[in-house]
Order: sequence, then C-alpha cells, then structure tokens
Amino acid sequence: MRRITVNKTTLSLIYRLGIENGKVQSNPAKLLKHKREDNERVRFLNRFSPLKTKLEYLQACSGEESRLRAVILRNFPEHISEFDIALHTGMRPSEQYNLTWNRVDLIRKVITTPKSKNGKTRHIPLNSVAVAAFKALRKCVLNPVGHIFVNIHGEPLHGYKHWFDRAVSEAGARDFTWYCLRHTFASRLVMSGVDLRTVAELMGHKTIQMTMRYAHLPPAHQLAAVERLVSAESFQLPPDEADKGTELVEPSDTITDTEPKGGSSIESSAVN
Repeated sequence: MRRITVNKTTLSLIYRLGIENGKVQSNPAKLLKHKREDNERVRFLNRFSPLKTKLEYLQACSGEESRLRAVILRNFPEHISEFDIALHTGMRPSEQYNLTWNRVDLIRKVITTPKSKNGKTRHIPLNSVAVAAFKALRKCVLNPVGHIFVNIHGEPLHGYKHWFDRAVSEAGARDFTWYCLRHTFASRLVMSGVDLRTVAELMGHKTIQMTMRYAHLPPAHQLAAVERLVSAESFQLPPDEADKGTELVEPSDTITDTEPKGGSSIESSAVN
C-alpha cells in the first residue's frame, strides 16, 4: 500500500470546508499532533567540485548549473531569461511571476515590489546579468506596463512547472525545484563573503534566523576553512630555537622602544 503524507493544516482545512458544506459533523484533524517540518535542508546548484588546483576548478564549471542551462537553451530558449532573473535576484516565485514592467527600473537597476511576503515594500537590486535578462525580455514586450513573463500570445505565465521540471529532469539535477534557485542565490552570496544582515535584506527576511537556513556552505568551502589551521601550525620556531625552550615573561604595563639585551622575540611580543 502506498503511503501518503498530508500536512495537518491542509487536512484541517478540508474538514472545515466539509463542515461548512454539511458533509461532516466534526474535524478529527484537531486530535492530530503537529509534526514539525524540516525546513533546514537547503538545495542549491553546484558550480565547483572540491578540487585542488585553479585549473580543475575552472574545468568543473561544466557541472550541474551548466548542464541545466544547456538544456534550457536547447529546449526552452524563451525561458532562459526567467532562469537568470531567478538565479540573480533571489525573488520568490510569486514575486517574479506577478511582476509588471512598471515595477522594474533598468536605469536605477532596482525592482520595487508593492507588497512582499512579510507585508512590506521590497527593493531588489539588479546585477549586470539580471539587467541583461530584463533587456532581452524588453525587446519582445507588447504591453509596456503589463506582466513581464508571458506566453507567445502575450498572456501572463502563472508559473514555471510546464517547462522547468522537464529541464531539470533532462539535466539530471536530482531533487531540484524552482525554489532551489533562491537557495542558490543566498548560498552564493554567503560563500562570496556577503554578511548575513545584507543577505537577509536581499532575501526579504525579517530576521537573520530565517537567513541562516540559506547560509549553508558546501563541504569544499568548509574544508578550505579548516585547512587554515594547517597553515597556522606551519609557523613554528626553528629547531635550534625550539630546543632552547621558551621563558615565560610576566606582562608589563610599560612599553619600551628598545629591547633589553638578551631578550627574545617572544618576550617582545608579549609586551607589545
């Protein structure tokens, strides 16, 4: 028998509608315990493999993202701008597909959303890739104030599933959804050294705690961090100096310009 998992909130809504329509008398879903969903998992596009040399890193660029991009260009070229805009703005799907041209300022390089998920107006900066993608779409625009993402008949698109899921499957990107492009946006910002407060603002989050969900780093990046310990350990005293031992020196509040005769470099650094 196939096991089906149903969210408690969804199940409660179904029974509530049943009660309102006289189909059932009570809501048994109230008796169910709420199971906390795992929202910590983050999936993002891989660009690099944990390789050692710069050349190997550059060669590894033909990874998951490149495969997906190649499939889109081959089979769904009219949607490549959608892909680039999602990847370089981190917009939520609802923000992106409800976007109209009067909300995009290509001169100031910013998008203004009237109301985001947290209920506030959001200003989304555009990098050079996102600007180029919008300009490519602008060339085919029929309505200068209408929806940006439309089909061949000029009708607004309501989403991406009709093409993106097939592209992901053909590219071999397992367990990857459109929302993972948002994960990719945030994760790459963090890996590039952008502070979490700025990432939170770019993502439209109220708190940094929400941003931490997107702050996971790949093993290769973490490995590079712990490898710094090895570099630190390499700064050791020469063998002849190490054999002499090190004399501990009491810290002094007095700083002198000249080192006492016979003093060691360690004593000097302790004072400074």
